[in-house]
Amino acid sequence: MLTVGQKIPEFSVVTVKPGFNQHEERGESAFEVITEQSFPGKWKVLYFYPKDFTFVCPTEIVEFAKLNGEFNERDTVVLGGSTDNEFVKLAWRREHKDLHALNQYSFADVQGKLTDGFGVRDAESGCALRATFIIDPNNVVQHVSVNSLNVGRNPQEIVRILDGLQTDELCPCNRPVGGETL
Repeated sequence: MLTVGQKIPEFSVVTVKPGFNQHEERGESAFEVITEQSFPGKWKVLYFYPKDFTFVCPTEIVEFAKLNGEFNERDTVVLGGSTDNEFVKLAWRREHKDLHALNQYSFADVQGKLTDGFGVRDAESGCALRATFIIDPNNVVQHVSVNSLNVGRNPQEIVRILDGLQTDELCPCNRPVGGETL
């Protein structure tokens, strides 16, 4: 598994763009290929989840979406995904009321190259673990967290950690967002 201080690998995945529910809207495709070179100069939160159309996964996706403004304030792009394809992701957005017009990228790692490149494939199930990476503008991992498949993560904690990382200062235990540094 990639860890803090390591550069992310080269990758190319199809995503469903933020705000889309149909294959094409307003004459624009819902799909976009992104690579490690996409979003230059931006921080990235890249999170993996096991499968679309499941039970814990949408609770996490919705919470990340609710915090989109917090991420935008920190010049950060949020990308969440699994090994399901882009058509499944688009259908899930249409079928699940809380995912309708989702405000973040949903990546489709169909071949599992991104999952394997980050080292987060669960050996038993074959799907991605609930792994979260905070990546700096130089594509270096600055934070990693991984949860068991049956336990959802806390996106608010990801904002807190991102906020601390962006201070470039020493941050004490339990430092709140915007709190004092050492």
